[in-house]
Amino acid sequence: MKMVQAVIKHTRLDAVQKALTAIDVHGITVTEAKGFGRQKGHTEVYRGVEYEVRFLPKVKLEVATPDEKFEEVLAVIQKAARTGEGEIGDGKIFVFNLQDVIRIRTGERGEEAI
Repeated sequence: MKMVQAVIKHTRLDAVQKALTAIDVHGITVTEAKGFGRQKGHTEVYRGVEYEVRFLPKVKLEVATPDEKFEEVLAVIQKAARTGEGEIGDGKIFVFNLQDVIRIRTGERGEEAI
């Protein structure tokens, strides 16, 4: 089992959710996040005063997936999260090995709990 964590633009969240639902992935956790990578923020002008925005708004989503569906989940997230020709700030995908999963309600463990 794997835990897939993706940090993407807010504008791509609906597309990623629909794409994951289309391949029968229904358990997704979404968290509001702020951060920066190579884009390093930008400057904005508000009421005539210029200031630097260092941390940009992002969305972090987490998906637990069985090994046999793992590559498909990665491909779907990557395709749905990408903007046009691919821009700086499209995001990143992180992958972790998942040792165990327990469904609290039923006590099921492992892939059955996903």
